[in-house]
Amino acid sequence: MSNTNPLEPGQQPRAAASSAADNAPRVARSASNTPLIADRDRPEENRPVRPIRNRKKPHARRMNLSLTRVSAWSVAKVSFMLSLAGAIIQIIAVLFLWLLLKAVGVFDQVTQIFSSAGLDSGSINLSNILSLPTVLSAVTIFSIVEMVIITILCTIFALLYNVVSALVGGVHVTLGDD
Repeated sequence: MSNTNPLEPGQQPRAAASSAADNAPRVARSASNTPLIADRDRPEENRPVRPIRNRKKPHARRMNLSLTRVSAWSVAKVSFMLSLAGAIIQIIAVLFLWLLLKAVGVFDQVTQIFSSAGLDSGSINLSNILSLPTVLSAVTIFSIVEMVIITILCTIFALLYNVVSALVGGVHVTLGDD
């Protein structure tokens, strides 16, 4: 028989006659390529297997990073959104607090205390002074001013951090992959 397949460089031609080793079943061998004990007893039952590798649990990776620069525009956007959320929460909390105080009757009791103390109760009516629209307007104005101040201060602190981190190298953080 002749081999009709072209040979690759460095490949030797096979012998024409098949040897007994070519027809023998493939057997599982250990990593050191020595036959296993079962190879001698029952060679027909052995099947090729992959060598067993000792798989170790991977260790957590650790990276040392430095926060050297903060974008002032992103700090301004984030601080504005967080202060907006805080302002909304503040307005809703004052609304619920006012409704609770009105339901309990605190405003009427304070007016009665003023009148029993001899103060002119006709000129001081706490329910008129602290009406719901007045309180919510004051809290809304206060929240808007608070939003502007918080946004400006956070942006200034981000710019100051950039200047200081240029001098000292920033904040060093070690991150771990657990």
